[in-house]
Amino acid sequence: MLFQSQIFILVFLPSVLAGYFAVARSARARQFALIVASLVFYAWWDIRFVPLVLGQIFITWGFAWLDARRRTKWFLTAGIIANLASLGTFKYLDFVLDIIASVNGPTFARANLVLPIGISFFTFQLISYLVDRWRDSAPIYPLRTFTLFVLFFPHLVAGPIVRHNELIPQFAANPVSPAMWPRVGAGLVLFTLGFAKKVLLADPLGGIVDPLFATAKTQWLNFGQGWTAALGFSLQLFLDFSAYTEMAIGIALLFGLVLPENFRRPYLSCDVRDFWRRWHISLSHFFRDYVYIALGGSRAGRARYVGATLATMGLCGLWHGAGFTFVAWGVWHGLGLVLCRSWQRLGRPLPAVLAWLITMLFVIVGWVLFRARDFAVAASMLGSMTGAAGLHGELQGIKYLVAGALVSVLVPSAHELKDFSLRPNRVVAAAAAVVAIVCILQVGDGAPVSFIYFQF
Repeated sequence: MLFQSQIFILVFLPSVLAGYFAVARSARARQFALIVASLVFYAWWDIRFVPLVLGQIFITWGFAWLDARRRTKWFLTAGIIANLASLGTFKYLDFVLDIIASVNGPTFARANLVLPIGISFFTFQLISYLVDRWRDSAPIYPLRTFTLFVLFFPHLVAGPIVRHNELIPQFAANPVSPAMWPRVGAGLVLFTLGFAKKVLLADPLGGIVDPLFATAKTQWLNFGQGWTAALGFSLQLFLDFSAYTEMAIGIALLFGLVLPENFRRPYLSCDVRDFWRRWHISLSHFFRDYVYIALGGSRAGRARYVGATLATMGLCGLWHGAGFTFVAWGVWHGLGLVLCRSWQRLGRPLPAVLAWLITMLFVIVGWVLFRARDFAVAASMLGSMTGAAGLHGELQGIKYLVAGALVSVLVPSAHELKDFSLRPNRVVAAAAAVVAIVCILQVGDGAPVSFIYFQF
């Protein structure tokens, strides 16, 4: 079930809200109501994978419980291995088999397993909890609240990657309070904002970008087409993913719950380090806290720092997809982080506009690697962008490129809006209602387009 589908907006969400607030004064009842709703939401996509997500939840909680009773880290290790094994089997098995075959090893039949939606996100949430147990910074929660922490449907399939201490303590608070209506108002506006970004900008940009990348598989694009594809995908990806985040945060607010920030206008960044403080914040924090620091970070000398940075970003790329282009994208950003840190140590800051242009060019080149199916397509795209096929051609879909760019840099993040900008206002409410109606009618014209990050 997609957030922007009519069945979700007109039937599922109102029904769940009605049931939730009908039992809101009982913490146990409202938590069970959200668990059942989340299972229905997940099963709507493919009921076969409900046992998988429940199995990973119960196994993780069980190993944590055994660790608390027996005081041995082996149970936590086993839980981490079990979660990684599940993610590795579904997401990377065919990738590994292809690597074995490519080095003249034995050829195995591809498993062709269907990738369970959201597995990359909920597996990382479970692993972060087990690692925090290892560090003695996470309690043993009741199974009911731990299950809801993972299953809560707004963040279940595409994040943000929520940590236990960010969400579970909120479950005890009664949503019926003086803050309820401001939160409901903020939630509806944020949901509508994400809805509009997805339907009115991200999806049309995808319609422009996808044929160009498909063409690049067989022939060179001209200069204008190459830059249309690169700029269009850069905007499509941000608008699509930030739209999901805003819709998720908005939905959570309707239930009186606050999800963490995931974007902070990343295309305003003037260096690569700042970009990663603004882009997919929950994921970058995960890799910083559980991989980069564990590898030594910047505390053990320059060589260790470089190795930790490249390894962390390479794994970040691999998390995004089972392909060498994703790994190359991660390493590309790792190199950018190392060079950025080295330049900043020289104490010679660039003019802000020049720094921004260099950063955006670096990021856009990376997105070409990220989007291309293989290195041949990436090389073709980058060649077109540098004029290797000539400097002719013009940008396509210019109105969507301009609108997407303006929205990307001018519209505040979800948490900026929630904390500072949203106040009871009839004009804002009326405008949001009109936009919501337009978007609902728009998605009624055909099957809604899934969010890009569902495939990760």
